[in-house]
Amino acid sequence: METESTIRLYSLDYGRAKTYAAAGLCVAANVVVPQLCHLVPGGGAVLLPIYFFTLVAAVKYGWRAGLLTAVASPLVNALLFAMPAVAVLPAILVKSVVLALVAGYAAQRLRSVSIPMLAGVVLAYQFAGTLFEWAFTGSFHAAVQDFRMGIPGMLLQVAGGWAVLRYLLRK
Repeated sequence: METESTIRLYSLDYGRAKTYAAAGLCVAANVVVPQLCHLVPGGGAVLLPIYFFTLVAAVKYGWRAGLLTAVASPLVNALLFAMPAVAVLPAILVKSVVLALVAGYAAQRLRSVSIPMLAGVVLAYQFAGTLFEWAFTGSFHAAVQDFRMGIPGMLLQVAGGWAVLRYLLRK
């Protein structure tokens, strides 16, 4: 099985309509997919769906599209569905922003998408987000929730992200 693919990555700027179109599609997906995951009890905490298309946007279209997706997705979900809850919104926003920046940087620097690269990106944003959440809430237990419960979601981000990106990058 091929684990790396050299592909056509973009680094879209804020002056292009394609940046907003790509981010808009990824935000829409980041609204729909979490709602489907929340149909399963605990699905959000286990599958971490709010981050999936932020990863895709940042890798495929660059950190700017990823950043738009990272900020808009949690805010739109919170406004429409009250999920994520306002209390956890700062931690989710920080994790999303770090994800977008790290994924965009890694894709631009490496010019390829691989399972090890995606695993490194996921671990980096989760680690940074955990440190922020611990400092913000003062609760180590709450801060490590994604590592306690969200391992399936992190694995899904890596394997599923690789599969989706591999498909998109051939288009």
